[in-house]
Amino acid sequence: MATFEKRGPYQIRVKICRKGHKTITKTFNNRKDAKVWARQTEAAMDRGDFIPSTAAQQTTVRTVLERYQEEVFPRLSQGGKCEKTRVGRLIAALGDFSLIALDASHVSAYRDRQLKNGLSPQTVKHDLGLLNRVLKCCVTDWGIHLPRGIVTAQVRKPSLPNGRERRLEPGEEKRLMEAVQACKSREIGLIIAIALETAARRSEIIAMTWANINLKKRTWHIPITKTGVPRTVPLSTKAAEILAGLPRRIDGRAWALKRADSITQAFDRVCRRAGIEELRFHDLRHEATSRFFEKGLNPMQVAAITGHQTLSMLKRYTHLKAEDLAAMLG
Repeated sequence: MATFEKRGPYQIRVKICRKGHKTITKTFNNRKDAKVWARQTEAAMDRGDFIPSTAAQQTTVRTVLERYQEEVFPRLSQGGKCEKTRVGRLIAALGDFSLIALDASHVSAYRDRQLKNGLSPQTVKHDLGLLNRVLKCCVTDWGIHLPRGIVTAQVRKPSLPNGRERRLEPGEEKRLMEAVQACKSREIGLIIAIALETAARRSEIIAMTWANINLKKRTWHIPITKTGVPRTVPLSTKAAEILAGLPRRIDGRAWALKRADSITQAFDRVCRRAGIEELRFHDLRHEATSRFFEKGLNPMQVAAITGHQTLSMLKRYTHLKAEDLAAMLG
């Protein structure tokens, strides 16, 4: 039975107590709206399809983003370091909305505004993906009912440009290794070689430890990956020789470099010395993946090495040269 209580000179608070349901209250500016809400709520309780939305009313987007960062990020690669900037952008734009007020138009406006401000379509897509995972977590793990549903599912994702097709041109690998000789540290040259032999990401290479390397079996276990799925990478003879020649550090790490950004900065300097343009360190992952196929490995074998979860993603990182394919056809 609903009861109505006057709150101040203008407001009416409705209180509904029903067996089998938690007591719920809601405040209105007039008695007419209060009665309509009470009738609809009690009818839903009678039908057995009433789902309380109090938590969604009282919880902001900021609150769930911060909770997700605190509870889930520690389980991600590098403690979710790359996701923290996304959280900041989402909080700044959408943090003050309650979960019950957030709708698809707000998310669409966020998408369009970020694209206009110069963020890449891929970055904006990742932002929306993070928000989508947080809203799913609200429903499946935290018991917060979202009356509007998971609104990110109703928002069109930005169209992505064609993937990069940059591969090493003839002679560029040699020029890179020659340019390495002018560096104060020779580590970047070895890291480049490891990237070409394993197709590993820079974050995986920088985190390499001797505890996860088995030179006898020629394997390297990567416990924390971008996809969250650990994998064990087979080491080629060249990769195993490179690692065998490294000094053993007291801290157990394979490299003196400590940050993934340091690899990028060192690689960019090497490219400038070598006179090579439009080449990124991540392009070495493309190059290595394509080389695996050119050696005759099938997609499942390549995916086991690179860690790609879908064939479509593997295809984006694979650029076989038409002239090589022509030679294979005979």
